[in-house]
Amino acid sequence: MSRKPPTRIQQRNSEAILEAALDVFSQQGFRGATLDQIAEGAGLSKPNLLYYFPSKEAIHLALISRLLKVWLDPLRDLDPQGDPVAEVKTYARRKLDLSRDFPRESRLFANEILQGAPRMIGAIEGELRDLVAEKAAVLQGWMNEGRLAPVHPVHLIFSIWALTQHYADFDVQVRAVLGPDHDPFAEAGEFIEIALSRLLEPRG
Repeated sequence: MSRKPPTRIQQRNSEAILEAALDVFSQQGFRGATLDQIAEGAGLSKPNLLYYFPSKEAIHLALISRLLKVWLDPLRDLDPQGDPVAEVKTYARRKLDLSRDFPRESRLFANEILQGAPRMIGAIEGELRDLVAEKAAVLQGWMNEGRLAPVHPVHLIFSIWALTQHYADFDVQVRAVLGPDHDPFAEAGEFIEIALSRLLEPRG
């Protein structure tokens, strides 16, 4: 028997729970977060919350699943038919935009990784690793053709992650060091594009 689609109120409450959970998990980590904190943030009672999600683990899994798709889309879009340097710089720019626009999601992901990724190791060892291998092969192909300077393709992807996600995960430190008169994301975008151009433009 097919399930009835959720009502507008049910959809609204589910989104309120996930929004509140994102705040709590990104600030407290999985272990520090409680259902009471999430229910309070969502403006619901704890029994009402449990009607929508049976456990803290279920809420966290829903957030991680949604996040992983958003996080991987820019890498999926790396076009083998495009200009190699432009494609890599576009990927880095999109990753930086995600850090600017979704800082809580970035910290949620970082917290999960720092805990050993117990709730998403399957996705990391499966979907994520497969996608990185696929795009690393594209990068290596461009290098073999002399269209990119030769560097380790997987570590290039790691470096882009580090360069971009730093600005979400360490936002307080970045803004404290730069001061109030700087836009860290605009300046970071310019720096990353220059750095990638100098690293990847074919020599000679």
